[in-house]
Amino acid sequence: LASLRMKLYPLYQLGNPQLRIFRPNWFLTLVRPGKEQPPDTVQFRIPMEMTKYDVKNYLEKIYNVPVGDIRTRIQYGSNKKRNHLNQRVKQPDYKVAYVQLAQGQTFTFPNIFPEKDRAPAEGSLEEMQEKFMEDEKQRQKLDPRRGGVTEWFGL
Repeated sequence: LASLRMKLYPLYQLGNPQLRIFRPNWFLTLVRPGKEQPPDTVQFRIPMEMTKYDVKNYLEKIYNVPVGDIRTRIQYGSNKKRNHLNQRVKQPDYKVAYVQLAQGQTFTFPNIFPEKDRAPAEGSLEEMQEKFMEDEKQRQKLDPRRGGVTEWFGL
């Protein structure tokens, strides 16, 4: 068993590039806050084992984000749902971190779904009627996949 472990993870040696890659053991989830927050505060959902110092090191070392202050709290999971046997089902607890960025830094959520500028339909009444008639003709055409069988006759 020890020789197998040595093959997978060779001992650290000075010199040549190492075969191991160190990745963090945790995941931080960026959360859109429910209440309005200052522009320099970012909310994360973090694992219960993670401390303020872990969050600070994680953000500064991996993502190069300058961190000013961190506040954490534990959110109690809901205990109101019931399963099919009418037993209470508790949602897991989780920890929330409020990260205040360094002086002068701000964060805004990107607008993933921008509102499309809806201009009124351009064109004259005749064009709109013509388009409606084309759409109606297309809708009334027989479906070629049905092999000539009318729509009212279900397959």
